[in-house]
Amino acid sequence: MTTAHGSADGIVYRPARPEDAGAIEALDSSFTTATVFEVSDPGSGDGAGFGFLLREVPVDPPVHKVFPPEEHDEQVFGGGQDSDADVRTFVALDGDLLCGFAAVGYAPWNRRLTIEDIEVSPGHRGRGIGRALMECAERFARERGAEHLWLEVSSVNAPAVHAYRRMGFTFCGLDTALYGGTPAAGEHALYMSRPCR
Repeated sequence: MTTAHGSADGIVYRPARPEDAGAIEALDSSFTTATVFEVSDPGSGDGAGFGFLLREVPVDPPVHKVFPPEEHDEQVFGGGQDSDADVRTFVALDGDLLCGFAAVGYAPWNRRLTIEDIEVSPGHRGRGIGRALMECAERFARERGAEHLWLEVSSVNAPAVHAYRRMGFTFCGLDTALYGGTPAAGEHALYMSRPCR
C-alpha cells in the first residue's frame, strides 16, 4: 500500500484522508495561457482524409480559465474498509497547506489507470509537485497491475499539455463533442497516455 513520503523541498505526499476533502475542493485550479491547441479536420470538405490536425496557436488576450468547484465524494479516497480499492487520491502538503492532489482510478479490464483529476495551486506550480503526484499515481498503478496511465485534458489548457508531455505522455485521441452543452463548449478533449515504467 502506498504510504507518505517527502521531497527535498519539504513537500509531503500521502494518500488523502476524508478530512482533506474541504481543502481539495477549495484548491485553486485556474490557469492563464497565451496559447491553446486548435483542432481541425484537414480532410474536411473533400472527403479524402481521415484524422485531425492539432496545432498550438497564440491567443490575444490570453485565456484565463477558472474551473467550477467539484465535489469529491468519499469514494475517491479509496483504501478504506468500505471503499473501492481501485480508486485513490494523493495529496501534496507544504506544511499544513494542501497544495496539490491527484485523483485516480484503475480499470482492471484494460489495465488502465485513469488520472481523473490532478491539480497544483498556482503558487506551487513549476516546482515538480505535479510530477511527484504523477509518480504517486504510477506507484499505485503498478500495485494494481496497470500497464498504462491515461488522462483527458482540454485543448485550451496548453500549460497542462506541456507538463504532461514532459512527464512522457503522448497524444492518443480526442473528442470534439465531450464538452458540448457545458461551460467549456467549443473546447476539445485531448487524450494522452504513457506506459507504466
